[in-house]
Amino acid sequence: MASERQIAANRCNARNSTGPRSTSGRKRASQNAFRHGLTKRISSAEFDREVETLARQIAGDTEDKLKIELARDAAEAELELVRVRRVKVALIERVTAFGGFDAVDPLPAMPSQEPQRTAEAVRRALPDLLKLYRYESRAITRRDRAIRAIARRSKTP
Repeated sequence: MASERQIAANRCNARNSTGPRSTSGRKRASQNAFRHGLTKRISSAEFDREVETLARQIAGDTEDKLKIELARDAAEAELELVRVRRVKVALIERVTAFGGFDAVDPLPAMPSQEPQRTAEAVRRALPDLLKLYRYESRAITRRDRAIRAIARRSKTP
């Protein structure tokens, strides 16, 4: 149990931790969830068809409802993984084309020859690529968990 002194200190610290104070900082922070669109769940008829097609390939010719549902989870996670990887490739291509995103701190010119140009683009995009790792690892975990559950289900009669 926290003492009265700890509670008072926590409240004091909380008052000082209110996020960005400047207008530009607040505006930038308000757009964090919309940076790449990966937090938004995909729902469309075409996506549902892709999930169902891939799930049928994963599950095979089974009528086991649980196995089909696990296959759908795996298929959805795999398509999410494909989406994350597309965003990563687009990020690298954008940096390759434009050299970077920061207009405030101009970077030296991009090399003109390949593979140095692509290597420099990846180096410059690395901080943003690391941020995308969270979405990629989440999709991989979901997919692998569903596949393992299907395999366990296939082993038991």
